[in-house]
Amino acid sequence: LKSGMTIAIEPMINLGKRQLVFEKDGWTTRTIDRLPSAHFEHSVAVRKGKADILSTFEYIEEVLSKK
Repeated sequence: LKSGMTIAIEPMINLGKRQLVFEKDGWTTRTIDRLPSAHFEHSVAVRKGKADILSTFEYIEEVLSKK
């Protein structure tokens, strides 16, 4: 990766199998066993050889702490 690049890292955490099936719309995915899954994303910029995380879960954590 070169300085100035920005990428999205998008892991998916699954309770079951990691294999995915694409639905007919070509965009929607699900796990082959249909167990619950969660997808999240971090936007990362490369600056001076280091990763700078641009995204934050601060707002989500704030809302959850009020419940």
